[in-house]
Amino acid sequence: MKKILINDGIHPDGRKALEDAGFEVVTETIPQDQLAEKLPSFDAIAVRSATKVRQALIDQCPNLKVIARGGVGLDNIDVEHAKSKGIQVINTPAASSQAVAELVFMHLFSVARFGYESNRKMPSSGATNFKGLKKGFSKGFQLRGKTIGIIGMGRIGQETARIALGIGMNVLAVDPFVQEVNLSIDIAGASSTAVTLQTIGLDEMLGKADIISLHIPFLGKPALGTEEFGKMKKGMVLINASRGGTVDEDALIAALADGTVLTAGLDVFLNEPTPREDLLNHPKISLTPHIGASTVEAQRNIGLELAEKVTAALS
Repeated sequence: MKKILINDGIHPDGRKALEDAGFEVVTETIPQDQLAEKLPSFDAIAVRSATKVRQALIDQCPNLKVIARGGVGLDNIDVEHAKSKGIQVINTPAASSQAVAELVFMHLFSVARFGYESNRKMPSSGATNFKGLKKGFSKGFQLRGKTIGIIGMGRIGQETARIALGIGMNVLAVDPFVQEVNLSIDIAGASSTAVTLQTIGLDEMLGKADIISLHIPFLGKPALGTEEFGKMKKGMVLINASRGGTVDEDALIAALADGTVLTAGLDVFLNEPTPREDLLNHPKISLTPHIGASTVEAQRNIGLELAEKVTAALS
């Protein structure tokens, strides 16, 4: 019987699907420093973000046939080295797209109407300074008619575009690997609407977007740094629910200080799980602890997609 180590957790339905397929499934987490000793007895390992599967570990596991990532990014896996060893590397890009896109708009609605800041201040001063807070938070903005630039038009970027179009926003799509994106927008109780988006260059988008949302992997350097912030509209909004490092955090803080960025929403950070304090305490940033895919529905979908792909890979 083939053995699978689920080292960072899995939804019960995903585990059941693997067991029903005839695999021995181990869900007890093995600490990173013990993996080199224990992983060689497994045929596959499934991880999330916590466990790292690097070259040295891969080289010590000659029986390993599959490395699976429950989620989209593969930053914690040495993918090319694994493939050079004949190991299949899989992820679950379809399972959490809706959840991440909805988190983008949670942040966006929050920064548009000062939800993040009023939630901080109401408990401490709502009873003594209600009128002051009301006046201070009275200059929010509405999203309908605003232009959102979406960097990366994969599954999550497309879901973000669908929501944006559904609430009346203009969408500028940026993706160097795609010329156009065809979207079907389903509205409850009505027939679906087809929309085609032509992608444009990053520089063109930077000068036009009121809001920018990133949906790309971290490729070793920031996609948005000092140069890119210098091309943005004054008073724009930045949302990052992709990967830490895709935005230069020093450049972001500088852009918040000079008014280039009015406010930001961050779900990801360069130094997770210990983000820098000046980001966490910044009065113009809405914050969440990398929970884009953390919904009940998305976690079940991730488990089932992972089980399906691992089963196919080991069959």
